[in-house]
Amino acid sequence: MSLELPFIEQPDDFPDVTQALHDPNGLLGFGCVLSNELLINAYYQGIFPWFNPGEPVFWWSPDPRAGFFPEHSKPSKSLRKVLRQANFRVTLNHDFHGVITACAETAPNRPATWITQEMIAAYGNLHEEGVAHSVEVWQQQQLVGGLYGLSLGQLFFGESMFHRASNASKVALFYLMQHCRSAGFPLIDCQMPNPHLMSLGAKEVSRTEFLSYLKQYRDQTVPPNFWQPSELSELYNF
Repeated sequence: MSLELPFIEQPDDFPDVTQALHDPNGLLGFGCVLSNELLINAYYQGIFPWFNPGEPVFWWSPDPRAGFFPEHSKPSKSLRKVLRQANFRVTLNHDFHGVITACAETAPNRPATWITQEMIAAYGNLHEEGVAHSVEVWQQQQLVGGLYGLSLGQLFFGESMFHRASNASKVALFYLMQHCRSAGFPLIDCQMPNPHLMSLGAKEVSRTEFLSYLKQYRDQTVPPNFWQPSELSELYNF
C-alpha cells in the first residue's frame, strides 16, 4: 500500500486532500520527516500525521472529521458541579512537556501509544515556536489532566488529552473552548470521529465544511498575548 502513496518529504509534496483514500479513511501519503515547516504546512492544508511506532510517518485528511464549536459550549449541570467542587486549577502553556508525555503514557486499556518520541520532539519544537499549546489541570499542585494541540489563526487543532483524576480532561477541554470562544474561534478540530469525542459533544464535520473554515480562519489574527502562559481558571470563572 505504501508504494502506491505519494512520498512526503517537502511541503510541496502534499497532494490535494481530495486525493485521500476512502479506505483507510483519509490516508494521503507517507514519509519520514516531521520538521516544523512540514507540520505547519500540513495543518495549513487540513492534513495531520498519525502513525504507530516503527511505521513511516503517515499523513491524513479524513472525511468526515470531528470538531467542537466553542460558540455553543456550555457546561452541563454535572460539569458545573465538578468545576465548583473539584478544586481544579487550570493553566495555559505552563507545562507542555508534562502534558504531551502524559498523553503518551500507556494504560491497561491502552497498551500502545501513537505519540512516539519523534512526535514528542516535533510538537515540542512547535511549542518552542509558539505554534503548539497545552492546557493543564492541577489538583493539589499535581498535574492531573490536560490536552495539547496547535493553532493557526483562529483555529485550534487538538491532538490528545489525558486524565489522572476524574473529569480532568473534560475540564481542560471546557476551558480551552472558553478561551477559544473569547477570541472568536469557530472550530476546534479533533481529527478522527470516535465514540469518546462524540460523547463529549463533538460533531462530525465534512471535509468540504472543514476546508471552508480552514480557508476563512487560518490566517486571522488573535489578541496579543492570547497564547501566553496564563491562569485560565482565573480568567473564566464558573
